[in-house]
Formats: sequence, structure tokens, C-alpha cells
Amino acid sequence: MEEDFDSNIGFLVHDVARLMRTMYDRRMAPLGLTRSQWWVLNHLYFNEGISQTEFASVLDIEKATVGRLLDRLEAKGWVARKNDPQDKRTKRVYLTKKVQPTLQIMRDMAAVTRDEAVRSLNKTERKQLRNMLKRMRDDLSEMTNATSTSELA
Repeated sequence: MEEDFDSNIGFLVHDVARLMRTMYDRRMAPLGLTRSQWWVLNHLYFNEGISQTEFASVLDIEKATVGRLLDRLEAKGWVARKNDPQDKRTKRVYLTKKVQPTLQIMRDMAAVTRDEAVRSLNKTERKQLRNMLKRMRDDLSEMTNATSTSELA
């Protein structure tokens, strides 16, 4: 199959993700949230209690960068870092009650953004797309982990 810029799967996935982030950025602007802040809060929503080190890995950013982002969110009273009961050197990150109203708006706006992104797809196509993207992610994660493991050997 002849491939060009408009049919390259890598570019398409990247552009769709970029456009969704741009739309979501616009919706978060009235809340005074930067992309980094809403990215952290959304990930914490699904990974509450994660260690700061694990969180840096999930976000694919440096530990110091995560630390600074968490400092700012902690100053707003939106997150709390607590010592891990088994290892006092490890800090676990939690959302606070104070962020809940903002988080609800964020979740609602995320749903609107997702719905708009797939509005031209019917229910079956949406399910197929979700399943295909999950398989691609899982395959790539497996290959990435295998490469990392073999590089260490």
C-alpha cells in the first residue's frame, strides 16, 4: 500500500492525540490549569496512591519535574504526599477533597472532548477503535519492556 503523510498511522495517532489535547487545553484554561497540571491530576485520578517515582515513570518525565509539579499542586491544596507505611523513604501521592469540584469539571470536559473526537463513529466503530488502540498499546508496551530487559542483560 502506498503511504503518504495523511495515511501514516504514526502521524494520524499523533495528530488525533495532539488535537484532543489542544481542545482539552482550551476547556481547562478558564480553570487556570496548565497542560502539565491537568495531565498530573488526570493521571492521579486513575492512579491514586502511586509513588512519586512510579508516577514519573507513568508520565515519562524526570522525577524532579514531577516533584515540582506536585509542589505546585500541593501548594493549591489539591494533592497530598504521604509516606509509604512500608518504606518511609517513599512518598505516595493522593488527591485531596479540595480538588474534587475541579476534578469533576475536568472529568466532564474530558468526556465532552472524547465524545466530540469520535462523533462521526457509530457505537460499534468506537468499540473497535478502542479495542484496536488497546492492542497496539499493549503490543508496544510488551516490546518496549522486552527491549529494556534485553538491553540490561
